[in-house]
Amino acid sequence: MATPAFPDTAAAEHAVLGGRHAVVTGASRGIGAAIADHLAALGADLTLIGRDAATLAPRQQEVVERYGVRAGAEVADVTDPDQVAAAMAAATDRLGPPVILVNNAGAAESAPFARTDAALLERMIGVNLGGTFLMTRQVVPAMVEAGFGRIVNIASTAGLKGYRYTTAYCTAKHAVIGLTRSLALELATTGVTVNAVCPGYTETDMVAGAVANIVEKTGKSAAEAKALLAANNPQGRLVEPGEVAAAVAWLCGPEAGAMTGQAITVAGGEVM
Repeated sequence: MATPAFPDTAAAEHAVLGGRHAVVTGASRGIGAAIADHLAALGADLTLIGRDAATLAPRQQEVVERYGVRAGAEVADVTDPDQVAAAMAAATDRLGPPVILVNNAGAAESAPFARTDAALLERMIGVNLGGTFLMTRQVVPAMVEAGFGRIVNIASTAGLKGYRYTTAYCTAKHAVIGLTRSLALELATTGVTVNAVCPGYTETDMVAGAVANIVEKTGKSAAEAKALLAANNPQGRLVEPGEVAAAVAWLCGPEAGAMTGQAITVAGGEVM
């Protein structure tokens, strides 16, 4: 009697998104880079979008060499409609219409409300909400036509609660959650799902910037400043980018078809 063959787990995982075209914004580092890795490990072909060609090119090469998928990189500012349209046209020409979009590009600035001017509010809304809106408009028609699509917006716990000194950022991220929920209902019968993932403070360059800001303004050490941020997490730590990426990757898969309009928190229990 022949010994039963066990499935090749790696091959099976690679087939989950095999051949599907996924676009990830803000893909050169941090959470975006981790998301690109997770999607490529599941077999997705990738378009990486960011503002810096020098950081995008190594990421593109790395996912091709490590995972054997096709990948392209497009330099674009997601707040610029013309740049977004050009990047998505090039991506579609290269790999076909995307059926997965991860809106990860974002920015955070902090200031007391008294020093939060219209320009700061405009910057936060422009990249966090406007970029998500512009990118999503590019992909929805083809996804609806295909009868399958996955849109995942990287929001924040700041989209679900308030934080001191971040009025503009919280406003923008709350708006991203609103966009997610409304569009999810609009597309509910099309096979296209729309969800948000809401990380708490995560070990990224953005948090490193927050640590530096605390150090500058309070005189605390970097370790003390980092501990202040980690204290928001009931687990007493910062979230790892790969933990956020794992949640995103699951939402992009075929088994997550009943998940739409959700804001999934990855924050160690900070928001329940």
